[in-house]
Amino acid sequence: MSNLVAIAYEDLGKAQEVMSTIGQLAKEHSLTLEDAVIVEHRQDGKVKLHQPSMAATGAAGGALWGGLIGLIFLMPLFGLAVGAAAGAAGGAAADYGIDDKFMKELGTKVPAGGAAVFVLVKEATRDKVVPEISKYGGHIIQSSLSDEQETALQEALDKGGAPA
Repeated sequence: MSNLVAIAYEDLGKAQEVMSTIGQLAKEHSLTLEDAVIVEHRQDGKVKLHQPSMAATGAAGGALWGGLIGLIFLMPLFGLAVGAAAGAAGGAAADYGIDDKFMKELGTKVPAGGAAVFVLVKEATRDKVVPEISKYGGHIIQSSLSDEQETALQEALDKGGAPA
């Protein structure tokens, strides 16, 4: 089962730093994500979602399968091109994970000028992820964690985000 965690930060720059760290943790296989989004509450009151593009992932997968199918039919370049195009289109059209409307509603609760990082986590190596994320501080605004897990995470964020 996946867990949703949304952590608010004082500005978009801090949220982007956290998202970069999350991306690195995912590359290291310390974290498996189903979705990750930054929600920005602009000074003018508007809420904007910053979602990573799924088109690139779809294109890479499509190119791989298209190339393999092309090899079978002795047309690898054509198969590669068609597969990449189909994969990119499928990746761009796919909108799964955290509901956009839910994120926008919750984003209005973040102070103007602030931002929140929403992650839908499938698996995580807690002892590697929490120390890296806690460096940035932040405040949990929503989670599907147990009360004990949420309290432990907020305590780590409070300690990690404290000025030195």
